[in-house]
Amino acid sequence: MLAYTYKQQGVFELTEKNKPQLVNSKDTIVRITMSSICSSDLHIKHGSVPKAIPGITVGHEMVGIAEEVGAEVKNIKPGERVTVNVETFCGECFFCKNGYVNNCADKNGGWALGCRIDGAQAEYVRVPFADQGLNKIPDTVSDEQALFTGDILATGFWAARISEIKENDTVLIIGAGPTGICTLLCVMLKNPKKIIVCEKDETRRNFVKKHYPKIIVTEPENCIETVNKESKYNGADVVLEVAGSEASFQMAWQAARPNAVVTIVALYDKPMILPLPDMYGKNLTFKTGGVDGCDCEEILSLIEQGKIDTTPLITHKYHLKDIEKAYEIFEKRLENVIKIAIIN
Repeated sequence: MLAYTYKQQGVFELTEKNKPQLVNSKDTIVRITMSSICSSDLHIKHGSVPKAIPGITVGHEMVGIAEEVGAEVKNIKPGERVTVNVETFCGECFFCKNGYVNNCADKNGGWALGCRIDGAQAEYVRVPFADQGLNKIPDTVSDEQALFTGDILATGFWAARISEIKENDTVLIIGAGPTGICTLLCVMLKNPKKIIVCEKDETRRNFVKKHYPKIIVTEPENCIETVNKESKYNGADVVLEVAGSEASFQMAWQAARPNAVVTIVALYDKPMILPLPDMYGKNLTFKTGGVDGCDCEEILSLIEQGKIDTTPLITHKYHLKDIEKAYEIFEKRLENVIKIAIIN
């Protein structure tokens, strides 16, 4: 089968691999119908994910059809359309039982697919612990609607859930890339009084203005001023940092009011420094990721009800055989790209 493979730092290559087989009775083999490219895939390419193993098939955003189901899998039947969770988790350890599935104690726990075991940008994938890692797609929900459920939408949902958002809050979201927009959609479900989105890219600012006209949109150079103008207490009540740069990290705490919650959603290319003397007395609460992606069933229900719609994010579609062109467009942000669907 075709598989887009991490060869070495800076090099991905479309190669031929054997179709995966069931290894464990809790596994399921999924025939991938649609996948996508994530910024985390680029982090692997650039050497920013030390756990990534050369030779693995990359990609962790996908939907497909369950083809072979292990003997102990109870929730999924062959032939069912499924979303695949970005995380592998056993469901039995201390962390899983408390909802901290990103920290699953199993050797393949956490972000494994497309990082430490073969992932999504292929024709087939083996999903360990399939009862936890797969969710059946409702008949009325399309592949396009469900595509981001297991990763960036789960990330946005988790970030909104842990951020303690209240209805009178002013919420600042820094970054309007794909994960930022998914975070925005999930913050909107919390009905805060005001939502401000800060984004440096004009195309992405215009995307937010077009699709979500009630959202206040600003650029980084005017962000602090805008937040102070739109908030009551010299800063946002909640800040979600989804951009992933040193400047956006600093802006996150600077734009927060005293005693605010700052949720770090982004993955960084290098260590960030907390300037504790400068922020002393602000009494901020920092919350950091990765995502605990255990809400996919609820997310699919919200999609089915029409309360979440991520299809506008899919600006491009390519077949798997043309994935290198898709990567070029996504990595260089050409043609006003937001997200690319890879079709099998």
